[in-house]
Amino acid sequence: MKYSLILLSLVSICSAGTIDPQAKDSEHLAYGNKHRCVLRIVGKVKDTENTFLKGSCVVIDKYWALTAAHVVYNSTNEAILYKDEAYPAAQVIIHEKFKYKPTDCYDIALVRLSKPLVLDFYPELYTKQDEKGKICSIAGYGATGTFRTGYISGSGDYKKRAGSNIIDDIVDNNLVCSVHKGSRTTLEFLIAPGDSGGGLFIDKKLAGISSCVMATDGKSDSDYGDEAIFTRIGVNYKWILESIRKK
Repeated sequence: MKYSLILLSLVSICSAGTIDPQAKDSEHLAYGNKHRCVLRIVGKVKDTENTFLKGSCVVIDKYWALTAAHVVYNSTNEAILYKDEAYPAAQVIIHEKFKYKPTDCYDIALVRLSKPLVLDFYPELYTKQDEKGKICSIAGYGATGTFRTGYISGSGDYKKRAGSNIIDDIVDNNLVCSVHKGSRTTLEFLIAPGDSGGGLFIDKKLAGISSCVMATDGKSDSDYGDEAIFTRIGVNYKWILESIRKK
């Protein structure tokens, strides 16, 4: 099967996720607020334009967050934003097997904060190998739109949105979700640019990190026919724990 791909890097807009054309955006905003551990990450990309970096991350305890490796690859001055306050990164640890290529199952990075970020909820990590067929929730700060229009460029409002989906498959140790034209979840949702590094949750446990979108129609714009790829936490669980222990 031929795919086109868009890495959901953070050098573009920030709003969040595509939704059913009949759905109310307000419901996805309200659901986004329930995902308190999903926050924005910002910084600078090391390029000639000094591009501003914008994306998503998941805070897993007061000093550590997870994001996609391609989000913080070749970047500097990273910080996580919470309640109008910046929490600078003391260190960024990118998985040593990350290759910056499509559907890389090591598209994951840890961010160690220079000061504690205190939340009332930090997610447990999902370690079971039974994700296929599970209903999940997805949250992030990516571009928004509908499954009919695809994501809309320039639609950024820096608001967190969330929705639900079903994990259709596990391919190359990545979790795969798609837009379900038949029986859908209540708040069907697909990731878009800016959602990279955000979380996929099963029973409130972090099971995946948003990585990229792939399409069979030649246009990866998070519309009907597209598939979202998530880096699997279960595969990277030992790396996460060992990296934290070393620091």
